[in-house]
Amino acid sequence: MARHKTISDETLLDLLLETIMETGPAGLTFSRAAKAGGLAPATLVQRYGDREALVEAILLRAWDRLDEETERADVEEAETRQGAVDLLLRLMPPEQAERDTTDGLLLLREDIRNPKLRARGAAWGHRLAEALGRRLSADPQEGRRLGWQMASLWQGAYTWWAFTREEPADRAIRRVLEDWIG
Repeated sequence: MARHKTISDETLLDLLLETIMETGPAGLTFSRAAKAGGLAPATLVQRYGDREALVEAILLRAWDRLDEETERADVEEAETRQGAVDLLLRLMPPEQAERDTTDGLLLLREDIRNPKLRARGAAWGHRLAEALGRRLSADPQEGRRLGWQMASLWQGAYTWWAFTREEPADRAIRRVLEDWIG
C-alpha cells in the first residue's frame, strides 16, 4: 500500500525555496532540505531522485509562483502606463528587495544555466512584456517593443539600486520607471 504524503509537494517546495535562498543552489543538501521540510532525506530522494532534480523542482515552483503573481497583477492593475509601473512594483515587494537582489542572484544563475529553467524564464519574460505592452501602446508590435524595454529598465533599475541604495528600492525604481513613461 502506498504511503500518504504528510506534506504536499507545493508546500515542501515553498519551504525549500526559503532554504535555497539562504544557501544558494550549491549549498542545498538532502540533509539540509530534510531538516527544513521536516522529512527524512530518504523521503526526498524517493520524491526527487537526486539533488539536481530537487533544485530544479524548487526553482520550477518559484517560477509557478511568479507566473501566478504576474497573472494576478495583470488582471488587477489598470490598463494604463501607470498600471504598467504598478504591475512591476507589485512583483518586487519592498520588504524583499534586499534579499532578492543578493541571494536571488544565485538562483538567477541557476535559472540561466538550466535549459528547462531558462525556458520558463523566457516564457515569463514574453508574458510580462505583453502585459506591459498592452498598457503602453494600442499597437501590439509597438507594445511588445515597449514592454521589453520597460521590463529591461525595471531589472536594470533594480540592479543599480542594489549598488547605490540611496533611497528605498520601491521609491527608486518607481522614480526611474515613471521618468521613462513620462
